[in-house]
Amino acid sequence: MKKRRILGSFLGSITLTLAIVFFLSPPSAQAQQQIEQAKAQAAQVVDYRIGAKDLLEIKVYELPELNQTVRVAEDGTITLAVIGPVPASGLTAQELEKRIAAILDEKYTKGAHVTVIIREHQKIAVLGAVARPGLYEMAGPTTLLQILSEAGGLTQQAGKEIHILRQQDDGDKERIVLNVDDLMRRSQDTNIILKPKDEIIIPFDQTLTVFVYGEVRNPGAIQFLESKGLTLLKAVAQAGGLTEWANAVQVLVKRKDPQTGKEKNLWFNLKKIIDGKRPDFPLQDGDIVVVK
Repeated sequence: MKKRRILGSFLGSITLTLAIVFFLSPPSAQAQQQIEQAKAQAAQVVDYRIGAKDLLEIKVYELPELNQTVRVAEDGTITLAVIGPVPASGLTAQELEKRIAAILDEKYTKGAHVTVIIREHQKIAVLGAVARPGLYEMAGPTTLLQILSEAGGLTQQAGKEIHILRQQDDGDKERIVLNVDDLMRRSQDTNIILKPKDEIIIPFDQTLTVFVYGEVRNPGAIQFLESKGLTLLKAVAQAGGLTEWANAVQVLVKRKDPQTGKEKNLWFNLKKIIDGKRPDFPLQDGDIVVVK
């Protein structure tokens, strides 16, 4: 209340004439340039809705004594000098600018130029096959590569995909699936700008198993990484190759349908695959290869 009386006296008696001239005239070229620069920074997160614990920089160019950096309280409000508590949660930076300007317009001065810059956003979760999984803060526009670097990068157990869960306006979550190889090639389509509340998940590369029986030199189970894949020809090769009694023309792959649970038989001419006359066949987890 003391600050408010001092400011009221300051505006009401000492510099009333100067204040009227300044507030009713457009800001100087330098001030206007500062406004535009700040607006450009704020525009980078134009769609972001302010939440609890966000750090905001408030600037009032006509009243620099009101400039301050504040953190949004748990109840979604910010407390500004002279003005007091102002609800901020759920608003964009531009909407909060208008709200503060309206309060100033009603109580203190007309046509105030208010800028709100979001200095710290809500945290982003990085989970899965990274060196340091956890929560990370966004400080301005942040790319996927930047946040993965902060998390220590991908581990050797990382798969070939990155999943980003992004909250939509209706409350649902959109799943964005990106390819790790494309990201490492710094593809612009893959190294996307993240949004607050994004959840980044790097699935672990799963170890899958197939079984090769019959006329091969080393029958049994063969394990492989899901990201690497395994084909029929490679599986037979890892099983030691065909014996001299093997029937390479009719090789059976027994595969269970994951939906129905029924097993189906797939027949392949391995000789034609070896000769390059037929494409190799990718195997799936649990496949059984039988060489007669």
